[in-house]
Amino acid sequence: MPLYDYHCPACGHRFEALVRAGQTPACPQCAGTALEKAVSRIAPAGRIEAIRMSNRRAAARAGHLSNYSTSEQKKLLGG
Repeated sequence: MPLYDYHCPACGHRFEALVRAGQTPACPQCAGTALEKAVSRIAPAGRIEAIRMSNRRAAARAGHLSNYSTSEQKKLLGG
């Protein structure tokens, strides 16, 4: 199921929706179905690595190190 961004011209609401083939999405605010597909925003260049590392650090603080390689885990654990 692809994820699409939509804009509802009836109420001005912007939202994302997972849409199956043949399915017509509806606006979650006004239930309108006359929607316009909107252009999705992408992560700014240079920020993707920072976001990934931030998520890794948050996982490590929570005790989840499975997303690190063995060598990275040893470095984080001081060994």
